Amino acid sequence: MENSRKYLDPKILVRLEGLQLRARLIVEGYVSGVHRSPFHGFSIEFAEHREYAPGDDLRYLDWKVFGRTDKYYLKQFEEETNLTCYLLLDTSQSMRYRSDAAAMSKLEYAQCAAAALAYLILHQQDSVGLVTFDKEIRSLVRAGSNPSHMEQLVHVMEESVPERKTATGPIFHELAERLKKRGLVVVLSDLFDDVDSMMAGLKHFRHHRQEVILMHVLDPAELDFPFQQATLFQGLEQLPEVLAEPRALRKAYLEEFGAYVRRLKKGCRMHQIDYVQMRTDQSLEVALSSYLASRR
Repeated sequence: MENSRKYLDPKILVRLEGLQLRARLIVEGYVSGVHRSPFHGFSIEFAEHREYAPGDDLRYLDWKVFGRTDKYYLKQFEEETNLTCYLLLDTSQSMRYRSDAAAMSKLEYAQCAAAALAYLILHQQDSVGLVTFDKEIRSLVRAGSNPSHMEQLVHVMEESVPERKTATGPIFHELAERLKKRGLVVVLSDLFDDVDSMMAGLKHFRHHRQEVILMHVLDPAELDFPFQQATLFQGLEQLPEVLAEPRALRKAYLEEFGAYVRRLKKGCRMHQIDYVQMRTDQSLEVALSSYLASRR
């Protein structure tokens, strides 16, 4: 395991050929064995009680109810099903961004994280699907559990071209109606969109009893605003270029950006959505394993 862990640094990962190889190294190098099956079996849920009948399995007797009522009732559960996970990968133009401090663009980093999660889910014999999107859905790979399914997921990710604007709110509403089977939805995006519209779309998933994880992929320059000299800021997603003195802007930028992140986190708490911030200069070992450990 120690030999594989050295490959988890983004500077090394970006030089490795192919997402499938990167995914295998990330999972086998650290996550697998340490955080085995972090998602498996979450869909078993108590449904209701029914009165005991001779021949019923005594393991499901609710002794607390018996203590209160002096009657025998069985716990009934929703049917146990394998986990179905959909990975929602933002392929909009802003995901192309990579500062000098990062070895990968936001899209490359999100692709590595998505491939690692897909690899992990398939190896715990559950199903995983993929959606790529910008201002509309670009591809939708239905969930599958066959190990060969990984090749199709990786191919779609590698073929993604980030060149359009994004519109998360309408996309999430559409997907919430199309992916109705209860499961897990993992969004990998820089989330540069209107927060209220985005949260309304994510709430739609929760309405259908989907579990939602928001993986907020950001470049360190977007978080720290390290610029010192007069800089020409190139607008992505059809925004104009701006020549500015960054030292005069830094305080206002950080305040505005901090307020935006706080609104995101508040919305996630309100709707019981997991929020995970991922810096593209951070080892994927840290970014993924610490979150997966919290799910055990």
